[in-house]
This record gives sequence, structure tokens and C-alpha cells, in this order.
Amino acid sequence: MKRKRNYLFAFILPLTFLLAFAPPKLKKVTVAKNVTLSIPQNFDVMPDDGIAREYPAARKPLGVFTSPDGNVDISVNQRPSTFPADDINILLPFYKASIQRMFTEVQFLREEKQTINGRDFLVYEFVSTVRDERRTRNMAPIRKYTLIQYTFQKDQMLIFSFNAPAQLQKEWQETARAIMASASVK
Repeated sequence: MKRKRNYLFAFILPLTFLLAFAPPKLKKVTVAKNVTLSIPQNFDVMPDDGIAREYPAARKPLGVFTSPDGNVDISVNQRPSTFPADDINILLPFYKASIQRMFTEVQFLREEKQTINGRDFLVYEFVSTVRDERRTRNMAPIRKYTLIQYTFQKDQMLIFSFNAPAQLQKEWQETARAIMASASVK
């Protein structure tokens, strides 16, 4: 009897461990006309005041979704673009340089052109650091894990972005990649 209990314990403990760290199930959402993305089922639309605080810009994002604890965000933005979609190959280093200018330090994990659901995307996965370099304050650096991808449609650029604190990268990386692989623009 004791032996059966040990086998049962040896089986249930790892199973419980695996289930506790299983990636979240995704649900498909329509972000805008002809734009869909799969996001974790427990994510909600970020309220307008949260969008204004987290994504201050003249143009409101097409959609922003956030985790229940507010630590992880997914956003989809649209901007006018002067680059034709045919030029996507030459834009890879241009957008890399743009990302590097936004942060104190950037460690790229991936930078590539990738076809997702029949459409070409520029994909950048990185961990960024922003340091407060003013001498009047001594604030801790902010480190973020980001997976961002750009695609072009006519005269518009669509930007899909996943952001989480760097310490959550291991927990969210697989899910972030699944979310971004679900991006669809018709």
C-alpha cells in the first residue's frame, strides 16, 4: 500500500508542477477591421485612462489588452507609412536602429523577416533597459522583455507588441511567440 502511495505521489507531483506552469489558453479577438490576434483568455481590454497613461501618443492604439495584474500588455497600433510594402527587406536594420535609440541598452534575442499567416513581418525580440541618467535622482533601471513585429498594408504600418517585465520573460516567452504567430491582417 505504501509503495502505491509513493508511485502515486511520484506521478501527481510532477503533473501538478506542469499544470501550474502551463501556458495560458488563447482566444481570438478582432482588433480592427481585417486585423485579428489571439490573446490569453484572462486578458482584458485596457481602459482608456490606462491607455493614456501607458501609451501616450497623438493616435490611440487600435487595441491594448492587459493581464489581470497589469504587468503584461499586448498592443496593436497603426501609423501612416511612407515605405512601400515591397521595401520590407531593407527596413530590418532601419527599425533595429530605431529600437536601439529608444533605450539605454538593448539585447536582441531575434531580429528577422518572418512570414506569418501569409504576410511578411519584421520581427524583433529583445530585452531593453532604461536607466535614469539624470544626476538629480537615482532611480533603478527598468528592464522589459518585448516582442514586436511590423507589417505594411497599403500606406499603413501595423505594429503588434508584447511587453512584460524582464523578470517574467521565461514565464511569458512561449506565450508571446504564440500570440504573435496568430497575428492576421487581411
